Amino acid sequence: MNDFRFPLGQWVEDAIDWITQTFGFLFDFVAAVVQGAYDGVDSIFSTPPFWAVIIVLAALGFAVRGWKFALGTVIGLTVIVGVDQWENAMDTLALVIVASVISILIAVPLGIAAARNRAVSNFLRPILDFTQTMPAFVYLIPALILFGIGAVPGVVATIIFSVAPGLRLTELGIRGVDTEVVEAGQAFGASPWRILRQIQLPLALPSIMAGVNQVIMLSLSMVVIAGMVGAGGLGRDVVASLNRIDVALGFEAGLSVVILAIFLDRITAALGGGKTPLGRLLGARGRKRLELETRDTPALTGQKAPAARDLVDA
Repeated sequence: MNDFRFPLGQWVEDAIDWITQTFGFLFDFVAAVVQGAYDGVDSIFSTPPFWAVIIVLAALGFAVRGWKFALGTVIGLTVIVGVDQWENAMDTLALVIVASVISILIAVPLGIAAARNRAVSNFLRPILDFTQTMPAFVYLIPALILFGIGAVPGVVATIIFSVAPGLRLTELGIRGVDTEVVEAGQAFGASPWRILRQIQLPLALPSIMAGVNQVIMLSLSMVVIAGMVGAGGLGRDVVASLNRIDVALGFEAGLSVVILAIFLDRITAALGGGKTPLGRLLGARGRKRLELETRDTPALTGQKAPAARDLVDA
């Protein structure tokens, strides 16, 4: 038998121990911030009576997709109340919102940096490949060591798991902007920041919003794993039903997850597709530039020059 042993796991464990001892104060600060954000968002959904939250979410659904979606929202959320999963569902919604917001705040700037700098992209690509292929359960081990039991390690593991698609799709969207449009802006003296803000981001908005949608969906898919480390919410009941082989509890908690997933997916998809007043507002500048981009006249000709000027002066 071969006695050769490559002690990679021991090296990682030693590194985690060193990080914990050296930067313990920093992780305590991060844990306090994340826990405070989670408690604040959770109180927004859990403190009011359930019918008030349903009315607000139904109104949002009506503004986003019309009365049919609003009616479906009311029915779905009423089902959650009826199976006695309302508090758990609101805890899960708070966890998803906090993890998604932090993931988006990380993913979009890094995606922009990766799109504008090939070295950054080459550096981030293997890291993203690693985070997307590593089993999500593995993230819980260092998260538990660094942050203890509760909502914080669940949020941290969710962020690591869900940040990759947002970053990749942001980079893809900005790289997909026609170079002729960017060159037109440069020809009329626009700064790199202005080109990014007024040309690249509006044209890349559909791809960026698709990344936001995927971040939210992956965050929601982590609720069961987060429940395993004491994050609470619907994941706790799913884990409990698995341990007790309780089909009824598992079905009720799982159905509640599905209802939240459908609601969040339709909301973000509609915003990204410009099917709402807000979505149309976000996409108006991008569509204007897209029309300028796809005109039949060649870029930077005498006929194209006014349109290019509009790009940077709008």
